[in-house]
Amino acid sequence: MDKKIRKKELIILNVLKESEKPLTSSKIAEKLELTGYDISERTIRLYLKKLEDEGFVESNGKKGSKITEKGVNELNSSWVIEKVGFLSAKIDRMSYQMSFDINTLTGTVVINITVVEPQHLLKNLKYIEKIYADGYAMGHLLTILPPNETFNHINIPQGMVGIGTVCSITLNGVLLKHGIPTISRFGGLLELKDKKPVRFVEIIMYDGTSIDPLEIFIRSGMTNYMGAIKTGNGRIGASFREFPAESKDRVEKLDERLKRIGLGGLVGIGMPGQSFLDIPVSEGRVGAIVIGGLNPVSILEENGVRAYSRAMAGLIDFSRLFHYKELEERLKEFI
Repeated sequence: MDKKIRKKELIILNVLKESEKPLTSSKIAEKLELTGYDISERTIRLYLKKLEDEGFVESNGKKGSKITEKGVNELNSSWVIEKVGFLSAKIDRMSYQMSFDINTLTGTVVINITVVEPQHLLKNLKYIEKIYADGYAMGHLLTILPPNETFNHINIPQGMVGIGTVCSITLNGVLLKHGIPTISRFGGLLELKDKKPVRFVEIIMYDGTSIDPLEIFIRSGMTNYMGAIKTGNGRIGASFREFPAESKDRVEKLDERLKRIGLGGLVGIGMPGQSFLDIPVSEGRVGAIVIGGLNPVSILEENGVRAYSRAMAGLIDFSRLFHYKELEERLKEFI
């Protein structure tokens, strides 16, 4: 297939993916023009017909077309090269879009979604609660997406639930709202000894991957949450951030407020311009370790439960979050 034609098809699929409702060819043309692509409505209609024949889009009559799950998968698979740097851009975009107000406790926060059978969650509930209790999670809040709910192109099948855990990017968003820019450098596996962080044993730079690093480590069986909660010796998900050195005191104070609210996740913060856990830090900056948002549900994989997890799945209203100790009672509604 001609690469130029294929790229235009992917661009159209991407426009449909970003929309919450079906789009007509004229509306797609408008959106493409805003991003610098000049494709006529007639040409777009021809592309849409071909994409529909391939099962990547479906027509909703006069309302327009929308992307299918097969189309989303095709887009994700075909745009690997274009998506180098995609994750870093997504982190910045979601940090900006997040609207949570630390003073009024209103607005949206970034969450991860894990799709799993409720019975498997109940079976492993004591481990999940231990992850939260030991401070290996982003605060102590989470949410449940019921069967048949669709959240940002993630469909929760009948008989399953979606567990939404607070994503560490929420910290970026709060700091940005207070005028503190954050550089997210990498995600990794943090080794613990006696419950204290010792070193990163694996890292993946955010600007060099299209998949969240923790998703990769979980699927590869490289974590050791069971060791972390049973003996204090294990490997958990964490990430490394940098802030302006002058913001160190403000970052620590905001983190304390977030912890009281139930959203805190800062493991530790270094000294200006100095390495932190052997990770070099630029002059004029300070390094910090932030806990992995997927940690509470990652322990499922270690116990033989195959679960679909998506980091940075989307934004959800803070009012939908609840304390992890309520999880058992709420899960019973779906069994």
